[in-house]
Amino acid sequence: MAQQAYVTETDGDGSGPERRGSRLRRLSHRVLSRWRGDPRIWRRGRVLAALALLLALVMLLHSRIPNRIGNLGSLTETFLPWLGLAVPVLLVLGVLRRSAPALIAVLLPAIVWLNLFGGLLTDKTGSGGDLMVATHNVNADNPDPAATAQDVASSGADVLALEELPASAVPVYEKALGTTYPHHAVVGTVGLWSKYPMAGVHAVDIKLGWQRAMRASVDTPEGPVAVYVAHMPSVRVKMEAGFTARQRDKSADALGEAIADETLRRVVLLGDLNGTMNDRSLNAVTSQLRSTQGAAGSGFGFSWPASFPMARIDQIMVKGVEPESSWTLPRTDSDHLPVAARVKVDTSS
Repeated sequence: MAQQAYVTETDGDGSGPERRGSRLRRLSHRVLSRWRGDPRIWRRGRVLAALALLLALVMLLHSRIPNRIGNLGSLTETFLPWLGLAVPVLLVLGVLRRSAPALIAVLLPAIVWLNLFGGLLTDKTGSGGDLMVATHNVNADNPDPAATAQDVASSGADVLALEELPASAVPVYEKALGTTYPHHAVVGTVGLWSKYPMAGVHAVDIKLGWQRAMRASVDTPEGPVAVYVAHMPSVRVKMEAGFTARQRDKSADALGEAIADETLRRVVLLGDLNGTMNDRSLNAVTSQLRSTQGAAGSGFGFSWPASFPMARIDQIMVKGVEPESSWTLPRTDSDHLPVAARVKVDTSS
């Protein structure tokens, strides 16, 4: 009588979930065993631990870093969010070094960074708002100003501010934006285009000797809004002088005084401030106004340089109106990204 042979199939290739899980367990067990059996884990990595503590102190006490030497404090504050990239680097080095002190110490800068910037990682954008505003440093050397104007106009902004307008290109922008924005004014190298009537247009003296800031009252359907457009002086990072920003700081103080003297309750500031909200040198401005990105944006909203944004130096700040959403617009031929926001002008309800 023939005998039947019964063959039982087995997972011989080791690719099943259980086999993979067992491999991970064995690997983690092997790693933990090496750590538990190594009496030097508490003696290694003291330099890494010290670096982690230093990083935490720099982020925690950034406002105490003096500006007397090359404006080092402002330079640190401009790129402060990027210091967080050192945290995973220190973490990996601590693991490779098998150092318990380093791994414990790296928790401190991680906690400090999350305390400073964790709120920006959440999406706070809303769907409301009765006024959309936008601002763009169009770059004086822009090769195609007409296309740039059309790009930012297509965003749907009700009020649009442009900075770094060369006199030769102003007619191009006026022609490209004239259909969408029947009301506009240009003061020096900054301009404001609006779908609503404007009044009280005048230059704002920011102590430069030439005009790079203006103010206008925009008559929105929900009431008048004082709109400021400003282009702060550029800053430079020089080997021999550090972060040279003295003129920018002087202009920021002058702009802050003008905003403080504003008679209208609702204020919107649009422009390239050549500084971030963390930069203490802009306190004369930032202490009076709210950043729309910080209040109603998603992420950091970096705007410069356009090829690889590393800082948000193009700002939309408000007082007396409620930010609903804030974002960056698609890249144009400028070296800055345009930024936009929707705000609620009528805050009575």
